[in-house]
Amino acid sequence: MFYRSERLFLRPAWPEDWHGIWRGLADQGVARNLATAPWPYTQDHARASITRPRDVAHPNFLLTQPRESGAIIGCAGLGPSRGKVQLGYWIAWPFWGRGYATEAAKAVLEVAQMLGHEQIVASHYLDNPASGRVLRKAGFRPTGLVESHHCLARNGKFDAAIYVREFAEEERSPQRAA
Repeated sequence: MFYRSERLFLRPAWPEDWHGIWRGLADQGVARNLATAPWPYTQDHARASITRPRDVAHPNFLLTQPRESGAIIGCAGLGPSRGKVQLGYWIAWPFWGRGYATEAAKAVLEVAQMLGHEQIVASHYLDNPASGRVLRKAGFRPTGLVESHHCLARNGKFDAAIYVREFAEEERSPQRAA
């Protein structure tokens, strides 16, 4: 599956993409904010990430810049989590602060809605408030819940704020009808 947003081209990972993925996640500042990325993140981890089976109901995308270098700037996608559908993303450090995370999250949410998902959940570790700002800009609302989530890169459990985005609720909203 492919998707185009204003500045990003979202596409599946191909075998030759392993190096771009490795460069992005070989930064501890990036990996420490993800639940499933190990630290140190090796080239073998990057190669293995590309060989995972694809699930059409839970697509994952590489984020590239089609108008510039075509470089891999991150990854965003959907995955199953405790019986729900969860949004996840990462942006390589050199691309932080440019709005790419928000743009990618919104794009993946549009895909999720087209796929028929009615609710998407997301979370961020409490020591990563920037991710919470991204989620709110993408239309998520905080649930007020904080749960302990394992972080492979930090080798422990850390508190995470839980967010939700309900598409059915938005369809019923009086603002939407106006």
